[in-house]
Amino acid sequence: MLAGPLAAALPARAATGAPAFLHGVASGDPLPDGVLLWTRVTPAPEAIPGSGLGPDTEVGWVVARDKALTDVVARGSVTATAASDHTVKADVRGLAPATDYWFRFSAGGTDSPVARTRTAPAADADVPSLRFGVVSCANWEAGYFAAYRHLAARGDLDAWLHLGDYIYEYKSGEYAARGKVVRPHAPANEILTLADYRIRHAKYKTDPDLQALHLTAPVIAIWDDHEFADNAWPGGAVNHTEGAEGSWAARQAAAKQAYFEWMPVRPALAGTTYRRLRFGRLADLSLLDLRSFRSQQASTASGSVDDPDRTLTGRAQLDWLKAGLKASDTKWRLVGNSVMISPFAIGSLSADLLKPLAKLLGLPQEGIAFNTDQWDGYTDDRRELLAHLRSNAIRNTVFLTGDIHMAWANDVPVDAGTYPLSPSAATEFVVTSVTSDNLDDIVKVPEGSLSAVAAPVIKAANRHVHWVDTDRHGYGVLDITAERAQMDYYVLSDRTARDARSSWARSYRTLTGTQKVERTYDPV
Repeated sequence: MLAGPLAAALPARAATGAPAFLHGVASGDPLPDGVLLWTRVTPAPEAIPGSGLGPDTEVGWVVARDKALTDVVARGSVTATAASDHTVKADVRGLAPATDYWFRFSAGGTDSPVARTRTAPAADADVPSLRFGVVSCANWEAGYFAAYRHLAARGDLDAWLHLGDYIYEYKSGEYAARGKVVRPHAPANEILTLADYRIRHAKYKTDPDLQALHLTAPVIAIWDDHEFADNAWPGGAVNHTEGAEGSWAARQAAAKQAYFEWMPVRPALAGTTYRRLRFGRLADLSLLDLRSFRSQQASTASGSVDDPDRTLTGRAQLDWLKAGLKASDTKWRLVGNSVMISPFAIGSLSADLLKPLAKLLGLPQEGIAFNTDQWDGYTDDRRELLAHLRSNAIRNTVFLTGDIHMAWANDVPVDAGTYPLSPSAATEFVVTSVTSDNLDDIVKVPEGSLSAVAAPVIKAANRHVHWVDTDRHGYGVLDITAERAQMDYYVLSDRTARDARSSWARSYRTLTGTQKVERTYDPV
């Protein structure tokens, strides 16, 4: 039996042995005829995440057209076992397209909360508009997840996109809010084993704001590095020491297993997260896995960023992406992209800003002008992809990106050196972090003070960049019509406050056929 603080934190029914749904419910990967449902049941007090303990437990699910669950359209059951950490998924099919549904799980007389989900439009449907929340980089110890709460309160999302770093792997105190732990995560150690990754995912899923967002709309998620370890690639990671921290292969396998157990994501090709979803004739969404196939990050002191034998996507994924973009008959081609594709030169930043920016981007802090963890470190892949867009006259491609804890609105130039005299092949909207440190946090100065200095210098050195905010935390709302794709950027008043307010900061859009970003002065 449990004792101490953990037992005290459990609801009474869990402590007394009745099943409990302590980690919320969620849905994801909407299709025109279905959606993936997820929950985790705690069948007995000892069946805490990562323990490997607890009995097999039948978990029923029901889907209905109404929140009261009276107009039931589907039901079933699945068995939760210790082998899957008592997480369960139901891939429900036979639903109507572009329809709101409500669902609930039940086990041993206990019901989960009722959640809303929504199916995608029919493949050939003429869809007037789509609206997605867009987030990335949520560090538990650096603050509260008010961004999720404010997205949940909107009630107008078809789905929400999580572009990576849903969890972080660090030990307690190593990566917090300007070095201060706002709230301790679990386990306290850096996560290395399957049990560790399960416990960390479980801790995140207890957050009330994250639970609230999962209750309101389906998520479409991809992973980035921190679901594994910082700057991960197939052979290792910056934040992994082979031997002392076990084998990288075992750690990577544990991270992937826990991710697919704890996230409402369908495993795609070869157990990765790259896949494609369609939303009628208006948009399709290609979701990339930029960790499972990449070459090791190049040394920024060498010319190897241009080596055609090095890859970010892997050959099969790049061919899949190119073929999908060419074959697409939708108005917009969205690409869920975990690291920035637009080229980025730091420019003539002063040393006091250059070093913290280099630290934020994971660069050597001696004046190196690009980030080799993103597409800048794999220029042959980028060149091939952008040339493909141009040579096939593929328009309206919009990259949606996270990772670097800053907000950007970019054209994606074929040749940054000659831009804007040369063409733009696509556009890119980058969202800032939910809580993870950004530039002003690293320097430990008041929010906004560095962006005012750094942004003009960054824009001067990168003429395809329309806007960059280096300092604030928040989220995006992407609204799509036949005429334009618009990103509204929202910022939080204080990531360390449970009741942080949200305010609109800026909006940028790309008009159909232009492959360029422009500012617009009202959110959708």
